[in-house]
Amino acid sequence: MHVNRREFLRRSICAALGGASLHGALGNLRLISAAAAAHRHAFTDYKALVCVYLYGGNDSFNTIVPCDSTHYGIYQGTRQGLAIPQAGLQQNVLNPLPAQGGLPGGPPSDGATYGMHPSMGQLTNGNAGLRGLFNSGKAAIVANVGSLLYPITQQQYQSGSVPTPAQLYSHDDQTNQWQTSRPDDANANGWGGRIADMLYSANPGDLPMSITLSGENRFQRAATVNQFAVDSYGAAFAAAGVDEGGDPVDFFQVQGMSFRGDGPESWVVGNDPGRRAAYDALRASGTQAHVLERAFADTANRAIANAALLNAAMTGTRLQTRFPDTDLGNQLAAVALMIKVRAALGMSRQVFFVSVGNYDTHGSQLADQAGNLEQLSQALAAFHAATVEMGVAEGVTAFTASDFGRSLAVNSDGTDHGWGGHHFVVGGAVRGQRFYGLMPSLAQYDEGHPGNGNPDDTGYGQIIPTLAVDQYSATLARWFGVDAGGIADLFPNLGRFPGGGDLGFMA
Repeated sequence: MHVNRREFLRRSICAALGGASLHGALGNLRLISAAAAAHRHAFTDYKALVCVYLYGGNDSFNTIVPCDSTHYGIYQGTRQGLAIPQAGLQQNVLNPLPAQGGLPGGPPSDGATYGMHPSMGQLTNGNAGLRGLFNSGKAAIVANVGSLLYPITQQQYQSGSVPTPAQLYSHDDQTNQWQTSRPDDANANGWGGRIADMLYSANPGDLPMSITLSGENRFQRAATVNQFAVDSYGAAFAAAGVDEGGDPVDFFQVQGMSFRGDGPESWVVGNDPGRRAAYDALRASGTQAHVLERAFADTANRAIANAALLNAAMTGTRLQTRFPDTDLGNQLAAVALMIKVRAALGMSRQVFFVSVGNYDTHGSQLADQAGNLEQLSQALAAFHAATVEMGVAEGVTAFTASDFGRSLAVNSDGTDHGWGGHHFVVGGAVRGQRFYGLMPSLAQYDEGHPGNGNPDDTGYGQIIPTLAVDQYSATLARWFGVDAGGIADLFPNLGRFPGGGDLGFMA
C-alpha cells in the first residue's frame, strides 16, 4: 500500500507515543502536526466553510420540484398524495442561467422547469429566501449527491457487481459517511476536521479553526484541532441589539465552560472554598499523574481560555442584518458574529458546523417539511445578507448536507430512507443560478416496464447518486485553499470518479 510522506510521519510519531489512538483521542498535539505537515500555510485572504447539516434525511425531491406540465405529471404520478401543488411551484420558479462556454453548470440536465418548495420563496421582512438567492446568482443546486465507493448503475447495483457503502439507508452510518467523506473507513475523522488539521497553521490566533454551534460532530472530528463548541442561544436578538419587541438585548456572550464564575455548572461549586479548590486541582496544568487526567485538564483549560477570547472580541459586536429567531437562525447569527471579529481573533481560515433535525419524515411530511424548509431558507438568506454587510461574502460559503435523500416511493403520508439527493451551496464565490450534475428521473419504478420505468431507481424507491460526496467535498476544499496534494490526501477515493474532484460550482 502506498504511504505518502505526511502519512509516514504521522504513523511514525504516533507509534513512538504508543499508538495512533492516543493521537486521535487527545488531539491538539501541535508538534505532531508540525512534523506531519508538508509546510506551514499562510493566506492573505479570509475564508470560512459553514456546514449546514440537516439531520434525518431531507426529501430534496419535494424541495426542488419540476413544475412544467410534462415533468410535473411524472412527479405527481409517483408522489401522489405527497405532491406539492403545481401552482405553488410555478409561483416559485427557478430561473437558471444558460450554460457558459463549456463550463460546468447551467439549466437542469433533464430539460425540465423547476420550482422551489413554496415555503422557500416567501418574502419575510425583506428576506426572499433561498429562491431569491438562487435567482440572484448567490446559490447553486448540486444534483443527486450521495455516499459512493464507485460510480454505479442500476444494473450494477441490482446484480451486486459494484461495491456500495456499508449500511446504506442507516442514519448513523450515512451521517458518518457524509461527514467524513470516507465510506470505506468507519473510523475516519471528519473531512472538515482533516482540513483543519492540514491548514490550522494559517491562523496566527489561538482559537481553534473548527467551531461548532451544534455540539460535538463527526464532520469536525480531527487528529489535532479540537472542535470548540459554542451555545448560540439568543444570538439572533443579540446581533441586532434588540428583541422582537424592540427592547435592548445584551451582547452575545459565550457561556463559560466551568464550575466557576457564571458557567452552567457553577451551582455545583457555589461559594464553597473546598469545592473550588478541588475543581481547580483537577484542571491545574502539569500536576496530574495519569495521561487522561492531563487530557481533561488541558481540554477544560483551553475551553475556558477560548470562551474568554471570544467574549473579549465580541463585546459590543452588532449586525444590521436581522436573523430569524429560530434554532438555525440563532446558530447562523452566532457564526456571523464570530466572522465579524475574525481579525481580532487572528483567523484566516475557519470551519463552522451548524445543524437542525426533524428531517426524518416518515409521516406528516407535508406539514413538517414546510416548517423545516422555511427555517432553512430564511436563515441561510439572512446569513448571506450578513456576509454582504460585513464585506466577506466572497470568502464565506455555506453548504447543506444530510444523512441521505428520501425515497421516491410514498409511505402513507411520508417517505422512507433514500440515497441520492440535491443540495444547496450559498455564497459570493459560488457560480450560482445554475444546476450541477444530473437530475434523476422521478418516474415510478416498474419491474415489468422496459427499462424498469426509472433507470435511476434502485428498485426499492431510492435514487442512485450520480455524484459522490467526495466530489462535493473536494470542490469546497479546493476553494478553501487545499492544494492538489492535500486534496489527494483528504479524499483518497476521488480518482474513481470523473472530473478530477472539481464540480465547478465555486469560482
